[in-house]
Amino acid sequence: MKFNVEGKTFQQQLSAVSKVINAKNALSILDNFLLKVEGDRLSITGSDQENVMTAYMVITESENDGMIAVPAKRMLEITKEIANQPLTFYINDETKEIDIRFLNGHFNFMGVDAAEYPQRRAMGEDVRRLEIPASVVLKGIENTAFAVSTENVRPIMTGIYWDIHQSDITFVSSDTHKLVRYINSESAPGFEASFILPSKPASILRGIIGKEEADIMITFDSKGATFELGDYLLSCLFINGNYPNYNRVIPTENPFELTVDRVSLMTALRRVSIFAAKSSNLVVLDIQPNEIILHAQDLDYGTSAEERVVCNYEGNTMTIGFNGQFMIEILNNLHDESIVLKLSDPARPGIYTPLQQQPGEDIVTIQMPMQVL
Repeated sequence: MKFNVEGKTFQQQLSAVSKVINAKNALSILDNFLLKVEGDRLSITGSDQENVMTAYMVITESENDGMIAVPAKRMLEITKEIANQPLTFYINDETKEIDIRFLNGHFNFMGVDAAEYPQRRAMGEDVRRLEIPASVVLKGIENTAFAVSTENVRPIMTGIYWDIHQSDITFVSSDTHKLVRYINSESAPGFEASFILPSKPASILRGIIGKEEADIMITFDSKGATFELGDYLLSCLFINGNYPNYNRVIPTENPFELTVDRVSLMTALRRVSIFAAKSSNLVVLDIQPNEIILHAQDLDYGTSAEERVVCNYEGNTMTIGFNGQFMIEILNNLHDESIVLKLSDPARPGIYTPLQQQPGEDIVTIQMPMQVL
């Protein structure tokens, strides 16, 4: 088997696929890329058993179709050093010897029999298909990924919940301290379905979509999905379980509204949070009609901070505590110039929304309060 590749494109596709490969694998074959030649197209596949990623590219002077597994780490190191040169692969189908030739030299090493590489899972009879703009998926992931739980005590909370409706897709994530519900109605799926997408494939998708702007074809059943976009194909398994009723968690009556410049509040929080107790990151907000007074202190070190931020508040004066770091994350992921914080009392969650929602979008974030001593 012989073929030529353009070095830079080959390196980019290897790098994209490498995101799916674990640093340590139970099966040694998964330490490899699977290279498959079909005519003038090369596919590069990586897998961690649960997720399978394939990238495609055009090749030239191809002789004989075939496939071989090649060490992933070695291939990444090689292509990083000679990314701007054309590469010619000579592969002995019987001995699995690989010779890669470039302008001033060549590399020689052994590959692995491709027959050992695990196959992509076949879809079940309950398969469904959904074609939507890639931008919808990207927005859904970007607006919710920060709130996904990193604790494995409740696995269903470690992914992004897709609640698909006739006229919109709702993306939800929560780590029990904060919850984000992002509704996108730019496209109408036309059916009802739901699944929990794990964080790893969500992160990989985010990177892929940044390179492609076409529609994305999602094929899924009860166990997993395949996302097809441009030169990329990603298959993954869903997190098994029933996601909590997120709408019941979002308060329906928070009558007091605080409107504030997002950047002003976020930068003040960053400064004040430096002096918060590291164990709790508690920042206390004294909310007045025209200003918020932010307080933080660390009794162990005898340090404290206070800062005032101008706001517009309609409601009873209130003293409420929030985790400052979580609050910064929430503000950093609301992209309007001003935000609205809806409150009820110091023991109930606060609701964050942009002052102006984008067309076809509706984003709501809630944060659980902390006890103020």
